[in-house]
Amino acid sequence: MPLTENSTRHFFFTGKGGVGKTSMACATAVQLAQSGKRVLLVSTDPASNLDEVLGCRLGHTPTPVDGVDGLDGINIDPQIAAAEYRERMVQPYRGVLPDAAVRSMEEQFSGSCTVEIAAFDEFAKLLGDDTATSDYDHVVFDTAPTGHTLRLLTLPSAWSGFMESSTTGASCLGPLAGLQAQQAIYKKTVKALGDGDQTTLVLVTRPETSAFAEAARSSDELRQLGVLNQRLIVNGVFTASDEGDRVAAAMQKRGDDALEQMPSNLAELPRLSVALSPSGVMGIDRLRQVGRADHEGSGADAGSPLDVSLSSTELPGDLSDLIDGIADKGRGVVLAMGKGGVGKTTVASAVAVALARRGFDVHLSTTDPAAHVAATLASESLERLTVDRIDPAAEVEAYRAEVLATAGDDLDENGRALLEEDLRSPCTEEIAVFRAFAQSVAAGTDRFVVLDTAPTGHTILLLDSAMAYHREVSRQGSEVPESVQQLLPRLRDPDFTQVLIVTLPEATPVHEAAKLQEDLVRAEIQPTAWVINQSIAPLETTDPALQRRQSHEQAYIDEVKTLSGGSVALVPWQLEPPTGVDALSKLGQRHHAPLQSRS
Repeated sequence: MPLTENSTRHFFFTGKGGVGKTSMACATAVQLAQSGKRVLLVSTDPASNLDEVLGCRLGHTPTPVDGVDGLDGINIDPQIAAAEYRERMVQPYRGVLPDAAVRSMEEQFSGSCTVEIAAFDEFAKLLGDDTATSDYDHVVFDTAPTGHTLRLLTLPSAWSGFMESSTTGASCLGPLAGLQAQQAIYKKTVKALGDGDQTTLVLVTRPETSAFAEAARSSDELRQLGVLNQRLIVNGVFTASDEGDRVAAAMQKRGDDALEQMPSNLAELPRLSVALSPSGVMGIDRLRQVGRADHEGSGADAGSPLDVSLSSTELPGDLSDLIDGIADKGRGVVLAMGKGGVGKTTVASAVAVALARRGFDVHLSTTDPAAHVAATLASESLERLTVDRIDPAAEVEAYRAEVLATAGDDLDENGRALLEEDLRSPCTEEIAVFRAFAQSVAAGTDRFVVLDTAPTGHTILLLDSAMAYHREVSRQGSEVPESVQQLLPRLRDPDFTQVLIVTLPEATPVHEAAKLQEDLVRAEIQPTAWVINQSIAPLETTDPALQRRQSHEQAYIDEVKTLSGGSVALVPWQLEPPTGVDALSKLGQRHHAPLQSRS
């Protein structure tokens, strides 16, 4: 299935961070333009590296892409769009409401839901307004709206100003309320997304079990919303060139096994497999070759100089060095934070196992609905280690019932439907698990508590500003537990809480982690260290593609060193999936045997 086969006018690319959405969107746009079409490429990804991939600087208006006749690009910064959107919503209340109330409103408009809505606002202008893109044959969007955003926009009460009666800080309705003036364009946009003659939605994933599972969930959710014209790109498929290389053979086997077990709803889609590009798909010449039958992918760099001169002194310290510092505290909370797919569960489990084996009492828990700590431990037990899981579904259901019984009690059918959708948002889930999360944190006063996934900095600030607002206007409807009251001081205490930001040595995961760090610092929480997971850099390999991958990782390892202020640990890619107590223990072992210079 070539990238441009059976092309519709609109293409939307979606997938979690780091799977190659931007590269695949750029390759499609370049190849469409190469076929003689006029193409507009649009990115609304907050971690977009569109300029880097295309090799030219783009702005907020259509800009010709160097070296590709007929291709223009727009790089919309959704953070700027969200800031402008937030100011439009809050400005009328400045000087009218108390300062604390205004601060609370500002924080409610600072989260991921606002960014989603503001991004939708930007590309809806291009998709729903026929005159905006009339000069182009195709419009290619890097990053599609989430299913949650689309569901909100299809509910009639979204345009009613209903959110004015909302009493919870966990609302997406605030961001949504500013869209009423352009209701007709949004309705047309949502309709176009579901029209298979106009729009193709491309799910981009990696040949990994967790990535397939997330893509399968997205596919089902979008099907339920009527977005049926879907395709699948499996990016980064690796084929070993030297079967005698243990690292290369293990990597190929893991990918092959994941492909064989691909969820059935993905297996049914038209599929394109794209080989791993060791140094990334960068530049127009590479983009022209993506997906072509004669393109060897991982061997595509064969003619380029092999410059891999990593040495052990250039690599960050081991996870064991980081664990030494944590153990010195004697007790407290360890939070593993980061975007989906970077390995938070594995890192959290490895830290917990290492602390328990050093003789500390440790409790390991997660608030991630897709995480399976027990599976990572392979259901093995270890003295001094206890394991459980905060069930977000149960916490959300209890929270939903409480809100619907109060705020939703006097609503009509449409208003109640909107409130119910609002309560399915990511923001709501984070707020809903706060009480259970706060109780877990409180347990760190006499042991180590290791938590896989924690509330974002935005959610923490939302709680803080919402509580200040309630104190100001006396609208607090329920008693705040002591554990919640003490949560912020505990999270802000570096002697009590250790925050580990987990990432991969790749562009998008590193840039998204940088945004997370900014959010945490804004909440007055200083990260303890970064953890670079699944790195090829410290491994001995003779495979040319993996050697180039090692060289490619170095730039992102150096970037993390700068972002973390030097507080960083590196976890190597494992030949076997790191499940079970013994395998997790190995992650904390020293791995930096001197690497030979390869030239």
